[in-house]
Amino acid sequence: MKSPVETTPAGAIWRDRRAQALLLAATLTIMANATISPALPGLAREFADHPQVALLTRLLVPAPSLAVVLVAPLVGVLSDRIGRRGLLLWGIALFTLAGSAGLLLPGLESILASRLILGVAVAAIMTTQTALIGDYFSGAARAALTGLQTSARNFGGFAFISSAGLLAGLSPRLPFLIYALPLLVLPFILRSLPRPDPRAARQGAETLVTDGHPQWRLILMGLLLFQMITNMTFFIMPTQIPFYLDALGHDGAVMTGTVLGLLTLAGGLAALAYGHLAARLGVTGIWALGYGAMAMGMAAIGVQAGLPAMLAGAVCIGIGFAWVLPAFVTVMLAVAPARRRGTAGGLLTTSIFLGQVLSPFLSLPIIASIGFDGLYLGAGALLATISALALIAGVLQRRRIRARTV
Repeated sequence: MKSPVETTPAGAIWRDRRAQALLLAATLTIMANATISPALPGLAREFADHPQVALLTRLLVPAPSLAVVLVAPLVGVLSDRIGRRGLLLWGIALFTLAGSAGLLLPGLESILASRLILGVAVAAIMTTQTALIGDYFSGAARAALTGLQTSARNFGGFAFISSAGLLAGLSPRLPFLIYALPLLVLPFILRSLPRPDPRAARQGAETLVTDGHPQWRLILMGLLLFQMITNMTFFIMPTQIPFYLDALGHDGAVMTGTVLGLLTLAGGLAALAYGHLAARLGVTGIWALGYGAMAMGMAAIGVQAGLPAMLAGAVCIGIGFAWVLPAFVTVMLAVAPARRRGTAGGLLTTSIFLGQVLSPFLSLPIIASIGFDGLYLGAGALLATISALALIAGVLQRRRIRARTV
């Protein structure tokens, strides 16, 4: 087993057992919400006599996100105090129990409660998994792994949601079985992630007090704001594209699957190149490129230029988001002190899910005012502005570096 301090070349990161274990953990977070989406109509029929069936069935999907927003910062602080590896393993165990409980629970209220507990498990997994990337890896290997993490989530989400659709056709309860899959990988994760070395921790105590960026709190606040805005903007795809397609006269169910499927697959493939691009372009360069791609995608959807343009737009959004998202993790791990990575990771996790929760509430008034096309064109303009700001920041940064070397 590799020690926590042993380094791995970026090109060989996928062969590292620690990286494999962390990537497997990353795939779990994506299945938390949408995996049961195909089962919702069947659950509504099963509990048709319940007076609040319409509300409760619709709350089942976002319920984990609401729990993550509330508990992720606390989980982050806890992971810094009691250890990240153990909390990750307990999170996976709780994920399995709470996620699969819907297979047997008798009522909608109890299923909803299990979904909220599932959100606590997601917060533990996502926060500790991100912090452990910073603990085990550094430099180019760390950047490459953050890209692979996004890729694993995309491909995992595609596989899990597709499988859930097939199972939901047999019974609305069967998709909950997918949440039991972590039992198969938990032993591998347990063996592959090394325990913290107390001697190394004592020897590095003085370094841990002084590492990180002097202004890491201020930088983290900026990251949280832009991460929330990014996810809030991106989330108009899964939440509003079905209704936009229906308004344009397309088969909403079929075309939504096609658009979101292309977005997910494009993102999964693009994330594989993140490590290489980040090494060549830097964080500001990758943000300029990623936000620019997202802006073009939103504009292509908003101009109503036909279905091919919309599909191309979805691909651009998937590619851009897959490049933008890992950069937030890369910067957070670089600036936060090692002893505070769990806290910083918990706050970053909260900003991701808070953006998802806020997105529908903010987009609906915009749609009512200027329509779906206005929403997507406005999102494109916002993302283009962020891309331009990142480009300017990158140019200024390079000028400062050149001035120091002269």
